[in-house]
Amino acid sequence: MKKGLYALSFGTFGLGIAEYIMMSILPDVAADFGVSLPETGHLISAYALGVCVGAPLLVIVTRNWPLKTILYTLMTLFIVGNLVTTLSPNYWLTLCARFVSGMPHGAYFGTGVIIANHLAEKGKSTSAVATMVMGMTVANLMGVPLGNLLGHYLSWRVVFAFATVWGLVTVWFICRWIPVLPAMPKTNMKGQFRFLKKPQPWLLAAATVLGNGGIFCWYSYINPLMTDVSGYPVGVMPILMLLAGGSMCVGNYLGGVLSDRFTPARVSMLTQLVACLSLLSIFLMASYAWLSLLLMCITTGCLFALSSPQQLLLLRHSPGGELMGGAMVQLAFNLGNALGAFFGGLPIDAGWGVRYSALIGSLFALVGTLVFVVFIRRYERNE
Repeated sequence: MKKGLYALSFGTFGLGIAEYIMMSILPDVAADFGVSLPETGHLISAYALGVCVGAPLLVIVTRNWPLKTILYTLMTLFIVGNLVTTLSPNYWLTLCARFVSGMPHGAYFGTGVIIANHLAEKGKSTSAVATMVMGMTVANLMGVPLGNLLGHYLSWRVVFAFATVWGLVTVWFICRWIPVLPAMPKTNMKGQFRFLKKPQPWLLAAATVLGNGGIFCWYSYINPLMTDVSGYPVGVMPILMLLAGGSMCVGNYLGGVLSDRFTPARVSMLTQLVACLSLLSIFLMASYAWLSLLLMCITTGCLFALSSPQQLLLLRHSPGGELMGGAMVQLAFNLGNALGAFFGGLPIDAGWGVRYSALIGSLFALVGTLVFVVFIRRYERNE
């Protein structure tokens, strides 16, 4: 069983590289294509929007396929998108390739959550999902700092070439380690979306968008904030990204363990509150280098402490449409990423300074916390 979960985590590792590396190499990509930093930030949004479009589209197409076949299809699309990104000669083709790379992301997590739930020991569902998500945290711990180094001193294209090769490696591990599982019970298109008639999934999706969006208002522009405001040299950024990745690993582990012990909803609510306070503190005190570093670790830890409990919550509140429910949380995460990158860039364009991105982010996270309060009071009061 563990091997199957690890195979899923290989896939999330590749997805994590493709998604998060752009934040740390943004200045290098901007210089290569000769575009502004906020315009290059649209490459982050393009990936996120690919998730938003691809999640429902691919779930509709593959809903009655065997689960392993779905994974093979999604990883093939991932490989193609990253290969085109590697070879792209201009900004606009890269923008399109980033959109394609993001399309399988949500459906992969949707399928992976269902498989992880099948493989989990009794009472350990959130921890099993956290094991799957572990690949993405390891990508931030090791892959992103290394990618930052390679992107700065060699070429940012090397990173996406690696992601392409890793996609092929993932296909091999899926073939070897994930058992043959039947398709989900057959449903028509309407059946996959019937759960959306209830308010619970919408509240969960809204809280996810706001929480993730709040953190990404700040994290999308982490490089200029840490160098221009906190005063760290550019050459130190790989080390800072390593610390951020380690914090994500810790946050992912704690989110899974605490959710199995308490409830996913309460853990998510309290984590969003911590993120809100941390982002506000970054806005006020980012000029203090050591404090900015500590707050970076807290906030990035919150980012992944939210991941597994929110995915399991949406899976539980999507009866009859589990594939779509599992994908929907990634749609919400990445819609939050897109909105965060956009709104976080507005104060930079206006000349206010990059630290104001964190202030906007804290407001997002505060509203997300309040949405979770409403959800818990109405639907989980007795848990």
